[in-house]
Formats: sequence, C-alpha cells, structure tokens
Amino acid sequence: MGVAGAGRDNTVLLANIAAATGALCAGASVVATRIAVAEIDPFTLAFYRYVIGTLCFAPFLPLLWPRIRIAPGEWVKIALLGILFFGFFPWAFSAALQYTTAARGAIGLATMPVQTLVIAAIFGRERLSGRKFVSVALAFIGIAVVFGPEAWAGNTGGYLIGDGLMLLGAFSAAVYSAFSRPVFSAYGPMFVTAIGMVFGMLALSPLAAAKGALGGWPHFSAHGWLALVFLGTIGGVIQFSLFNWALRWLPPSRAVIYLTLNPISALLLAALMLGEKVTVILVIGLCFVISGILVANVAAGKATKAA
Repeated sequence: MGVAGAGRDNTVLLANIAAATGALCAGASVVATRIAVAEIDPFTLAFYRYVIGTLCFAPFLPLLWPRIRIAPGEWVKIALLGILFFGFFPWAFSAALQYTTAARGAIGLATMPVQTLVIAAIFGRERLSGRKFVSVALAFIGIAVVFGPEAWAGNTGGYLIGDGLMLLGAFSAAVYSAFSRPVFSAYGPMFVTAIGMVFGMLALSPLAAAKGALGGWPHFSAHGWLALVFLGTIGGVIQFSLFNWALRWLPPSRAVIYLTLNPISALLLAALMLGEKVTVILVIGLCFVISGILVANVAAGKATKAA
C-alpha cells in the first residue's frame, strides 16, 4: 500500500471515530435536552441552542471561508440544507415528542440509516448492497429490542401524528446526509456547518418569536443554563462538526449508522448521570447496534482491499 493509500485509510479511520464521537455527543444532548426542556419550550430551546452555536462559529468564519467563489446556486443549496437539518429536523423532532412517547420516537429516529441508504441508492449517491442493508437492519433491530416493548405498550392509536412527524424528521435528516457531501467537498464541512446553522437559526426564529424568545434571554436555573450551554457548544458546534466532517469522507449510510448509538448512549448516560437502571435488554440492544456498525465497516474494508 502506498503513502497516499495509507493516508486515506487514516482519514477514513478518523472519520469513523468522528461519526461515533458525534453520536455519543448526540446521546449526551438528549440527556441535556431532558434537563433544559423542563424549563423552556422545545422550539425556543432549539433556537437558543443554534444562537450559541452561531456565536461560537463567528470568530472562526474568516478562517473557514472558502477561497473559491461561491455561486448563487451553491448558496441556495447550502441554505436549503441548513434549513432542512438545523431548522426543520429539530422542529419535527421536538413536535413529534409532544404527540408520541420517547420510546416510539427513538424507533422512528432509528429509521434514518435505512432511509439514508435507500435515498442514496435511488439518486446514485451510493451503491446498495446486501451487506449495507444487513448492517442498517442490525442497528435498527437493536433500537427496536430496547424500545419496542415500551413503544407498543398501552394505547398506540393516539400516537399517529407524533410517529409521522418523527419519520418525517428522520427523512429530512436522511436527505441532508445523502446530498450534503458535494458541498462539504467543495467548501469544507466546517464552513457549511457554520453557515447552515445560521440559516437553521433564522428558519427557527419565527417559531421562537411566537413563543416570546426574542423578547430577552430565557430565565433558567443554574442546571438549565449548563444544559443550554452544553447543547450549543458540545451538543451543537462539536457534535454537528464531527458528523458533517465524517460525511465528507464516508458514504452516507456508513456515517449515519453511528447515529443508532444516540438513543442507546442516551440511556447509558442517563444511568450514569440520572441514576436510571441499565437493563439486560439495553445491553442486548447495544450489541445489535455495535454488530451493525461492525458489519458496515467490515464490508467497507473488503471493498477497499478488492479495489
């Protein structure tokens, strides 16, 4: 293997680590959201989260700004992707949880790798293979094992709106994952993330204004402020930067499969931070998720060697 091949292998390894770390940050963000949302509505919380994220990015924008000219059509693409991922997706996620349970929401969100694989295959962004399908299926089964019993317990008829919104949110994130790679390659994932976050914040501003968010800073407890700052920094800037950088170097389905760690890691972190119980079912589900990730990476490794 040449120096260039070894360098690419190292970059792909770092991209996998970035995707996994971003997913763990997302899991921690769920716990932080549970703390903050008790003191503020979800729309205003998402708005302030991206305000903080934008402020964090602002000093670095001159360094991140690409040296090539960005055509008006490219600005439209970046804006639409930003509104989709940083505006519509968090709105759909928050709105869904007003109508459905967290368990059903976790299963709906876990369809994102499957949706991403299908979208990427239909539009020629990625080749569909049996191994890739098995990998995302294993990861989804892991989520279903953990959240399934609770999700389908009791009266499920009233959850249709929430389930639909969560699936729609997962679909929007899948579209973003499948179509964002070209702009990441052209202008850099950090720049696209920063500008996309600005467009997402602007898209959320009317909803936030309707909730009175633009009239002044929210009134939080000390724990609420810590949760909000965490969501804007580690759960915002770092999490999305890592995920988008991973999307720059990995096929969409391989990057997003790590997001199935999100609800699992949220439960594990909740056990550590909030004293919630770790069950045998949780461990079994985690094993399925990790198996799916391993299958995805083994398949990718064999394809690389064959090439």
